[in-house]
Amino acid sequence: MDNNNHGGAFGMGEPNPYGKYFIGNSYLKSLTNNDGYLPISNVTFEPRCRNNWHIHHATKGGGQVLICIEGEGWYQQEGKEPQSLRAGDIVEIPANTKHWHGAKSDSWFSHLAFEYPGENCSTEWCNPVTDEEYDKL
Repeated sequence: MDNNNHGGAFGMGEPNPYGKYFIGNSYLKSLTNNDGYLPISNVTFEPRCRNNWHIHHATKGGGQVLICIEGEGWYQQEGKEPQSLRAGDIVEIPANTKHWHGAKSDSWFSHLAFEYPGENCSTEWCNPVTDEEYDKL
């Protein structure tokens, strides 16, 4: 499959500089100024690619929003059942919530990702989503 045909209307961008926190290949395209008030990025995952469990910390405000724009994927919050995602779905992730997201095994997947502004925001990268966990989906 030609990688240039992925990423939806925004295109897939370049190899993700946070790739060490992903299983499989992902791509990142910044859509707004990452030093600005509301950085927005298009994240594209090849089939089976997913990020590690992670937490977007904030002492006030914060949290993450995913707007699915192409393909099919998964989102899972710790302690909850995984959610199937398709283009048009929106996921609001509260601050300080451990979660992961990525592509289904047979589909490329792209979503826009942004974090709500907050105080003392940081991202904590945790353990990978193992093949055993992923294969149960």
